[in-house]
Amino acid sequence: MTTDVTTDVTTRRAAAPAPRPSAAAKPVRWAADAVSALREGARVRLDYSAQSLWRVDRLIEEIRREGAPYAAVETVLRGLGAYAGEVVVRQTGAEWWTSGGEHWVRTPDGRLWDPVDEARRCFAGDGSLRLLCRDATGAVRR
Repeated sequence: MTTDVTTDVTTRRAAAPAPRPSAAAKPVRWAADAVSALREGARVRLDYSAQSLWRVDRLIEEIRREGAPYAAVETVLRGLGAYAGEVVVRQTGAEWWTSGGEHWVRTPDGRLWDPVDEARRCFAGDGSLRLLCRDATGAVRR
């Protein structure tokens, strides 16, 4: 009895999810690194849900209150912003876009969102990743 390996491999390839755009590579990695670091270092579990962004906003607020210099937390903020962007991507079918080293999320309605900059704004005391997600996902539902 012979098995047609070529058909089997072709079938499996067809069933695999489509690859994500290359613009997603860096922010997806940053988000995964932030999730891993928080799980290992602070015992905080993030599950890519909109509700988890309440915890992320609080974490950024705690870091700000501790008086950490921006340079010391820049990478963490980038990761948390990318995490929020991934929440939007997963909930709305949005895509990451990049230009000139900057990364944005483009929701299906065509709007661009900058969750990495929003994380920086949170650190400055004037932003919310939770609200950005609410606005981005709400705009798509309308």
